[in-house]
Amino acid sequence: MKLKFNPLVNVCLIASVATPGAYAWGAAGHEIVATIAQMYLYPNVLPILCSILHPPTQLDAESPDDSAQSCSLSYVATWADKFRFRMRWSGPLHYVGGKGDHPPQQCHFPGPDGWAGHDGINVLGGIRNTTGLLAEWVQAGGPEGDPVAEEALKFMIHFFGDLHMPLHLTGRDRGGNGDKVRWDGRISNIHSTWDSLIVAKAIRITPHNYTKPTADHDLEKNLRGAIYDPLIRKIVIDGIGGKWKDEVDSWLECPGQQAPEPLSMWQQTTQLILGRAWRSSDTDDEVVCPYHWATPLHAMNCEWIWPKEMDEPPYGGPSFSRNSSHPYLELDTPEYGGKITREWVVEKLFAMAGIRLAATLNYLFAAEEL
Repeated sequence: MKLKFNPLVNVCLIASVATPGAYAWGAAGHEIVATIAQMYLYPNVLPILCSILHPPTQLDAESPDDSAQSCSLSYVATWADKFRFRMRWSGPLHYVGGKGDHPPQQCHFPGPDGWAGHDGINVLGGIRNTTGLLAEWVQAGGPEGDPVAEEALKFMIHFFGDLHMPLHLTGRDRGGNGDKVRWDGRISNIHSTWDSLIVAKAIRITPHNYTKPTADHDLEKNLRGAIYDPLIRKIVIDGIGGKWKDEVDSWLECPGQQAPEPLSMWQQTTQLILGRAWRSSDTDDEVVCPYHWATPLHAMNCEWIWPKEMDEPPYGGPSFSRNSSHPYLELDTPEYGGKITREWVVEKLFAMAGIRLAATLNYLFAAEEL
């Protein structure tokens, strides 16, 4: 069965109000992805997700409309990060890196010697296994109050965001955390620049015409009045419904490999401790294919993210010392940051993540196709 999204959101003209302020991807990026996904769910899917995340109470039974209205996937989109240090076993599930991967000179996915860490204990395996756990919950009849299903859903929503952040897919320097640069004169690192500063700029410079609510109820009912709402309107109206309209279906294509039996969270934890390997090729099948989806995203580390100047004097190279007074490369320039803005790079990453998350949830939970 091919994954499909629900194209219910219409395109509307909108007027202008004040320009939004800045917000960091640390929370905003994951919440944007979750909000976009929620917009493309089949109508019968969101109530099921809400029942998993918020088991029904007597109050809900008395006011079901109020309960459904208060449920938003964005509220749990950062849960996996907030509790990451309490669940240290889950840390490696947020990223993946190939051995020998060193953009921009070498982009290996995986590396010639495989993945760093343990195969399967990474974001690719995390998506595969949370998908499997939720499929088991559906097959069991959807028992209420299932903590495994609740945690699997929270992890899945978050992992789809991580998968579409290219720096979560590279083995170089802890995903760029160890590579200092400047953004608008401020010392940062490549990871934080993409995780936070570039997205903050995208939110800040979103044109005025996206700031006023539209007449599209299907779009607006899923927004929360957040500072990034105008950016979501831009992505949905003129991205998914406009410049990327003809390629959205291709975002859901999978190569058709056979996936293994899903691992429980306990089995994943055991593998992490004992070091038992699980082949990364086993993450993909004809329906959900995180490795296939991630491969071109990883290539962005060579194409977009790491400028060659980073490894040349005076910013890098054999004589460069991280503890020296060497200058740091400025990335908020027309050639680097400006190109990212002009090409809607971050916006497209959010769109792809949201559409793929929605399609996967529709596949798992929709009783019938609409």
